[in-house]
Amino acid sequence: MPKRLEGVLAIAHTPFTDDDRIDAAALTRAVDWSFAVGADGLGTGMVSETLKLTADERVELPRLLVEAAAGRGPVFAAVGAEGTKLAVAFAVAAERVGCDAVMAVPPLSARPGVEQLTDYFRAVADAIAGPVIVQDASGYVGQAIPLGVYVKLLERYGPDKILFKPEAAPNGPTISALRDATGGAARIFEGSGGVYLIDSFRRGIAGTMPGMDLLDGVVAVWRALRAGDETAAYRAYFPVCAVVSLQLQAGLDGFLAVEKYLMVKRGLFPSARRRGPYGWELDAETAAEVDRLFDRLQDLLHGVPW
Repeated sequence: MPKRLEGVLAIAHTPFTDDDRIDAAALTRAVDWSFAVGADGLGTGMVSETLKLTADERVELPRLLVEAAAGRGPVFAAVGAEGTKLAVAFAVAAERVGCDAVMAVPPLSARPGVEQLTDYFRAVADAIAGPVIVQDASGYVGQAIPLGVYVKLLERYGPDKILFKPEAAPNGPTISALRDATGGAARIFEGSGGVYLIDSFRRGIAGTMPGMDLLDGVVAVWRALRAGDETAAYRAYFPVCAVVSLQLQAGLDGFLAVEKYLMVKRGLFPSARRRGPYGWELDAETAAEVDRLFDRLQDLLHGVPW
């Protein structure tokens, strides 16, 4: 039976070797660390550089994650594609290698209407036994998913089969609109890296999907919120939020550059190598500010009881 998706679900960054292959050893090291600091599960997403992986690598990466997770929590795979047939193929492959769920964005190069979008997600859902996380990544890439698509999918499949990760701006009101349109039935995840986490928590989310780079801080915020300790939640939130604000200035490229820099700083990745092309490099002054904020976060976390 697939494991339930809830809580802090880390999105894995993809480490690359010098000859541009997936670094399985570094990935395993990152997965072990993620569970050690409190991740409830993990998966792939935009900051996994999914859009720059080959078709074979998009199957290999989830397989490696399933092996590294070794049953410690649910694993899901990003399967969105430009065509329905390809998205279905990735979903079937992900389930075959042991993933508990899949996550799909709409096609990025087209603007299908409500009916075609609904059919796209239905095809993915019908192809596998496990849940489908419907992801709107339009805060970074692609188009926003109309609310009507969410409602139709939930009405057809129910909240155990269809979950949601809406990232369209404005983030908080988008979450509330989905919650209200479904009478609170939708199980919603946020993916802001932590910057909108407290606001989203108040709106009733089931969990959060941050990158691994600030995972210990996000776990501290989440657990403090669950415990009703707002003082502790805000204490951990502010340095996390400050780092994410630096990532946001360059969009997806900014997230990847800073996140991989921090994965190297933590000793989890040997290299911050990214797949090209990309439009932003981490400059020395931004890196110095990231260092200062990261040190503040680590000093704070040493005093947190969880």
